[in-house]
Amino acid sequence: MDGFLRDARYLVHDADPLFTAAFKAVLKPPGSLKGEGVTCVQIPPRSPNCNPHSERFVKSIKYECLRHFVFFGERHLRYVINEYMAHYHEERFHQGIGSKLIRPTSANDNAAAGEINCRSRLGGLLNFYYREAA
Repeated sequence: MDGFLRDARYLVHDADPLFTAAFKAVLKPPGSLKGEGVTCVQIPPRSPNCNPHSERFVKSIKYECLRHFVFFGERHLRYVINEYMAHYHEERFHQGIGSKLIRPTSANDNAAAGEINCRSRLGGLLNFYYREAA
């Protein structure tokens, strides 16, 4: 298995017609034993509460990033997604975890005096304001 499912054991998905038997067969290598490959797990119909985190993330990346670009190939799309992911994990504050960063990269004491700096990504679409640590 190549790509983003290389080390995955499960693929949790909804009842979208995209997930056909042929699609699921691709995830199981021919002649594989039970437990090998990726096991597809379908969530119950009409139950968005089973995957609220993924639904929220898709909405975030779509409205904060992807709808602002015209992509000129897969390489460009991957670059934009990687930049957004770095911003999402290291620079974007999340209300669901108390307006904190998921992965803070440095001690950022906003109460300290000093010049405020701005780190921009994707041509200024994504901005992060911070003070240098003392």
